[in-house]
Amino acid sequence: MKRRDFLTSAAALSLFVTDAWAAKKQAKASSSKQATAGAKQKGAAGKGSSSKAGKASKSAKSSKLSKKTNARPERPRPEKIVYRPREPVAHTAEDPVIERPPQGTTASKLPPVRAPEPPSEWRTFEITTTINLKSKSEQTKLWLPLPLNQDTLFQRTLGHTWIGNPANASMRRLPDGDLEVFFCEWPDSSDARLQLTTLVTTADRHFDITKRTVAPEREDILRRNLQASQLIPNDGLAFQLGERILGRIKDPVAQAKAIYDWVVDNSIYDPSLPGCGNGDVRKQLIQGQYGGRSADINGLFVAICRAIGIPARCIYGMRTGSSRLFRSLGLSSDDATRGQHVRAEFYVPGYGWIPVDPSDVRRAISMEALSDRDSKLISLKKILFGVWEMNWIAFNLGTDIVLPGKNSAIPFMLMPQLENSGSRFDGGSSAAPQYSIRTRQVVL
Repeated sequence: MKRRDFLTSAAALSLFVTDAWAAKKQAKASSSKQATAGAKQKGAAGKGSSSKAGKASKSAKSSKLSKKTNARPERPRPEKIVYRPREPVAHTAEDPVIERPPQGTTASKLPPVRAPEPPSEWRTFEITTTINLKSKSEQTKLWLPLPLNQDTLFQRTLGHTWIGNPANASMRRLPDGDLEVFFCEWPDSSDARLQLTTLVTTADRHFDITKRTVAPEREDILRRNLQASQLIPNDGLAFQLGERILGRIKDPVAQAKAIYDWVVDNSIYDPSLPGCGNGDVRKQLIQGQYGGRSADINGLFVAICRAIGIPARCIYGMRTGSSRLFRSLGLSSDDATRGQHVRAEFYVPGYGWIPVDPSDVRRAISMEALSDRDSKLISLKKILFGVWEMNWIAFNLGTDIVLPGKNSAIPFMLMPQLENSGSRFDGGSSAAPQYSIRTRQVVL
């Protein structure tokens, strides 16, 4: 082929290839425009399916990629949380209990607390203490125990009045508030006279196990009622006895009930002892002979409770009226000179202080000549765990007491205390001065 013919054919071929490439490019552009217009016409109807298809294709690609590269698949994003305001907690004066406290507040961590309902039936007693001293002493001091100085749901002191000839007279209260006394003194006691009259109103006390809504007690008071005193230990033999009584019992109310039952079944009431007994629980534990009078039997209950970690205390007081339960558990006349009686109570969170009196169960057995299987005794045993019949007034909670104007301590105070010429007497001793206590129920 000649050179001129070769160049002519090469130019014609290049023109043909250029025209074909331009036609192909134009066809591609037109197809893409048609696809875009179709997608726009489908709109929202095809948007969901296309997105799902896109997500599926992406997940498929990512799974293929993960298989190839061992990479973890992407985690799904969490849904957006929408915070809505809580409904306001509504409380009224008629419903003071916070049943639904706001979340995150300290009130949400506390059990519901309801103000206890006051009793509806009250009885008022007038107690008159008369002191007549006929001695040649130059100076005489006298201390008389007074009823509780703080109002409770079972007792309220309405007031005191006195007449007599002491040189000085005043009411004194210990710093811890557990005891209040009437203190007076005479420079010459050859004809010393005093008459103290107190008005006290009382209501029967009941423990309701279905209501656990009592506000918590102060920690210092609970610690004080776990400690030992001169006559009431809280370790050693008391702890060993408590462990033997309880076994595997864990509930504190059931533990106190087991101790109460054991004290009732294993103690003896001795009416020949003076006063309320000496309250020496330590001696009972050492000798292994349990019993005495109310200070001894109820003191034993308190000692065992404290030993196992249940706060407990003796309440020192006096009978003021007849009993609806048994004749021997109340006064038969208006003479209360020898009516002193000690009761006990223990503390459980939510329930507060729970009243008990194992001593009066033993007293009824001794004074009423009841057998251990008598139905009346079984009922009385159930009643006196959680119930106080308030024909009795509480004087004080004090133990190891140092009286105003004195340096030495006494284990507890129920009887009048007298000091003259350096000698000290109490109302239960044979050398005590003449005194009397009269009570009567009054209507205000």
